[in-house]
Amino acid sequence: MTESGTAAAPPAPTAKRRRWSAGLIWLVPVVAALIGIGMVIQNWASEGPVIEMSFITAEGLEAGKTQVKYKDVVIGLVESIRLAGDNTHVIARVNLGKDASGFATADARFWVVRPRFGTSGVSGIGTLLSGAYIGADIGESHEVKKIFVGLERPPAVIHGSPGKRFTLVANDIGSLDVGSPVYYRRIQVGRLVSYELDKEGRQMHVDIFVDAPYDRFVNVSSRFWNASGVDLNLDAGGLKLNTQSLATVVAGGLAFATPPGPRDTTPASDGAQFQLFDDMQAAFAPPDGEPDYLQMRFEQSLRGLSVGSQVDFRGIVVGKVVSIRLDYDVDKHSFPLIVGVVIYPQRFGAAGEKIAQLAPRDGNDQNKRLAYLIEPMVARGLRAQARTGNLLTGQLYIALDFIPGAVKVAFDPATRPVELPTTPGSFDRLQEQLTGIVDKLDRIPLEAIGKHLDSTIARLDRTLRQVDEATLPQFNATLAGAQGTLGTAQQAIATDAPLQQNLAQTLAEMQRAARSLRALTDYLGVHPESLLRGKPVDPALREAPENDGKGNKP
Repeated sequence: MTESGTAAAPPAPTAKRRRWSAGLIWLVPVVAALIGIGMVIQNWASEGPVIEMSFITAEGLEAGKTQVKYKDVVIGLVESIRLAGDNTHVIARVNLGKDASGFATADARFWVVRPRFGTSGVSGIGTLLSGAYIGADIGESHEVKKIFVGLERPPAVIHGSPGKRFTLVANDIGSLDVGSPVYYRRIQVGRLVSYELDKEGRQMHVDIFVDAPYDRFVNVSSRFWNASGVDLNLDAGGLKLNTQSLATVVAGGLAFATPPGPRDTTPASDGAQFQLFDDMQAAFAPPDGEPDYLQMRFEQSLRGLSVGSQVDFRGIVVGKVVSIRLDYDVDKHSFPLIVGVVIYPQRFGAAGEKIAQLAPRDGNDQNKRLAYLIEPMVARGLRAQARTGNLLTGQLYIALDFIPGAVKVAFDPATRPVELPTTPGSFDRLQEQLTGIVDKLDRIPLEAIGKHLDSTIARLDRTLRQVDEATLPQFNATLAGAQGTLGTAQQAIATDAPLQQNLAQTLAEMQRAARSLRALTDYLGVHPESLLRGKPVDPALREAPENDGKGNKP
């Protein structure tokens, strides 16, 4: 109780606050943050690498929808598509799955799968309903890479495909393209993968892939040739049409085989290099070896001769024409044609080997060696002729042959290149002869002869008309009178018997006179001196007795 007498109020009770209530308030965001961090970590752990691909166009691509597939399994998704800084291409940002991290390597390849129609076939038909997607091909490299250049067409061969790659060297590829088929015995066993021009720009390097197990048929002796189009051949055996398949006619193709005969059949290694020939005939031909260059000068027209025309020696193709150019001869004021050809000595076979042994061995001058070999042959009549190979097309070829009675020509072995003398072909001489005959016919006065013949025929017609009108009736009358006279004479002879007897005797006398005259003629032919001396007396008659005792003279 206080001093004022009033009782003091008891103190109000103070509430005690629990300190852990403030910690619960901050626990909720901490837990949420931990959950978010866990989700981020889980998401980060489940995501694969992010890569970028560049394409010429974004046709068929859509951010957030276009998938990346490998063997029809989704391995990624296009996150965004943007235009490159130089506006020449587009860049697609792709999120790959965790299991697809092996696709972010240096030799991985990506391309857009969309419907494609080409000579090599039709592909991507399924995307007409599902939409385009990005196809992927995993490589074998372990080098990490984030930026890729997408392919504009699907690769011809996927990594890991069983088989072998080979490189073919050719002057040009003709109608071949990526995906063109490769045939072995008319069975498709591979395809053309890629091609590129070498650094010098002279040859093409063509890469092909032959699937297993057919790759074992490619050996070190195999020959490859361009089987594109149709091979039409007309020879003594008839008309022949050769082609690998209808696809090669449209899209082109390659073929290979091993030439017949004993060959090295060791399987070719992966990446081996071969020569690509123009056709099967060239592929199976014997090896040409190092060629020799010759030059020829023709004075006549060579219409029908072209670069690539054959050079023939007694029916064997030993070379080809490589150049044709026009020249001018100042002395003759003419325009000769200079033809350059290459000759392959190995095509002469055993004959070429024997001839090569005659060449001098004291130098490496090919022009000198060739001139040494050709000079004695030119002296024996070796000449070059432009002959007709096909009368229908007028195509010409160069024939090398020994011409009997060829005009002697001067041969200079120091000329570079070696120049082989020429002579007009048989067809050219025939044309000259026909031209000469035509000139002679032109000089004949056919018009004057025709006029003279017309006048002669007119006079003959008048003469025949006169004979028919005047002479012929008189002649008929004369014949009638003669027939009457002969009839009268026959009747007179038939009725007068003494006349017939005298006539018979006269005829007999004439026969005896003819025989005597024949005997005299024969005697004078043997003894012509009798005309002067008379007929000599037979010695046997001179010594005979005057009579035989009976009064009879011999």
